[in-house]
Amino acid sequence: MRRHQWTCRFCRTRAERARCRLWIDHVGSKIVPGFYRLLQHTPEKEYSISEARAKFLDAIKTFVKEMDDGGPWFLGERFSLVDIMLAPWAKRLFLIDHYKPGGVGIPGTGEDEEVWRRWRVWFEAIAARKSVLDTWSADEMYVQAYRRYAEDTTQSEVAQATRKGERLP
Repeated sequence: MRRHQWTCRFCRTRAERARCRLWIDHVGSKIVPGFYRLLQHTPEKEYSISEARAKFLDAIKTFVKEMDDGGPWFLGERFSLVDIMLAPWAKRLFLIDHYKPGGVGIPGTGEDEEVWRRWRVWFEAIAARKSVLDTWSADEMYVQAYRRYAEDTTQSEVAQATRKGERLP
């Protein structure tokens, strides 16, 4: 049985497609779980909120350092599946600011200033993109939907995997 190879109309070469697959996996295996780990932090956890925040920010920094220059997107001037994969989670970062003391903690200046400047360029572009705006619900709906994650009371498969430190389903 032949395995289906997905193609991205934004990627120009096989090498670029492979690179995009790697960074899509990074979003799904590091950034998204880091988001949930930070959001689900409660004082009784075996890890501190500072540790969860640092690990999450490190996953974002690793990603940003691999972004191409010359445009706002991961591939520079070309919007790609990598951007599509991260967009909904980036837009949900306000939930951490809403629910957790110290919020996301992305620094304004200082250490790794160039990395965070590049992140802000990407974030502003994604937040202003019509396709993102057209599919985004009101922030208050997300606040309500994620309350149980912030309280760590939900029994979803995602929450259970996060508690166990496992890969998300």
